Amino acid sequence: MSIEIPPPGEARTVIPGLRWMRFPLPFAPHNVNVWLLEDGDGWLVIDAGINDDTTRGHWHTALTGEAFGNRPLTGLLITHFHPDHAGLMGWLAENHGVTPMMTRIEWLQARAVWYDTGPDMLQQQAEFARIAGAPESYSAYLLRRGALYAKAVAPLPRAFRAIADGETLRIGGRHWRVLTGQGHAPDMACLYCADEGVLIAADQVLPRITPYVGLHAGEPMGDPLGAFLATLRRFHALPEDTLVLPSHGEPFSPLHVRLDAIMDHHDERLAALEEACREPSTAHALLPSLFRRPLDDRSLGFGLGETLAHLRRLEEHGRVERLPETDGVIRWGRK
Repeated sequence: MSIEIPPPGEARTVIPGLRWMRFPLPFAPHNVNVWLLEDGDGWLVIDAGINDDTTRGHWHTALTGEAFGNRPLTGLLITHFHPDHAGLMGWLAENHGVTPMMTRIEWLQARAVWYDTGPDMLQQQAEFARIAGAPESYSAYLLRRGALYAKAVAPLPRAFRAIADGETLRIGGRHWRVLTGQGHAPDMACLYCADEGVLIAADQVLPRITPYVGLHAGEPMGDPLGAFLATLRRFHALPEDTLVLPSHGEPFSPLHVRLDAIMDHHDERLAALEEACREPSTAHALLPSLFRRPLDDRSLGFGLGETLAHLRRLEEHGRVERLPETDGVIRWGRK
């Protein structure tokens, strides 16, 4: 399906009763999609964009122009807690008198991160990077940069409506089944309409890039890549000709081809990383195994997170092991 990309503040119809909006982002991947589902006399909005003046301006254009067609915003569903999705959740909820829907884990994660901005949190992140082998200059950068989440997310509403995996939502005469995805976020909500063959996939399945899957300081023994790949296998049960509406990039089909390509991509990265572990190395030293170009301070945290997520997957499979140094820095080697 080929649909003209909507300019910011405008909308394009995907199928009757489902519209596509797109807002710019001040960082890669540079745009985020927002979906409008017709619901009675108004529109239910899926995701809110980042909290900045540019996005607020585009929302004003959309709400007062052709995108909403003089119909109100009557519902709000946030797929996950990341700033480009939840950034203006509170602003929209307050201005339109709606209670946002979200999975409970994503809601609690948003509130936890929004309020956790003190020096102890920053020190934990710096220590997490140090143990991964990052240079002292990067730890100093983290402490100097400060907390980012609260800057990109407007004050959060104090109430929400919990949605859960397997639940069916009736929206505008259609039935949408909630399918949650793990790995990129702890419990991200996707929506599937069997009658229309449409999957609103959030960041779980993207058409050209693979979503970020990284280990973080709050759960250092987690296995986010294992959870992510398990979700892709579950989504394989959906029909091949499903129309996928991603949060970044354009709508696409078929589904299974893209799922297989993402899984193959991670298999290749795991194999490359395992080979690089023939010589015991820190996660920081292993970055070139996964990334072609050197990473600057702004992107190093994502690089370390992804590398550690792949190392944890290999560790869970018994293919590598951690070799702690006396100073706590961890090196990884093949078993």
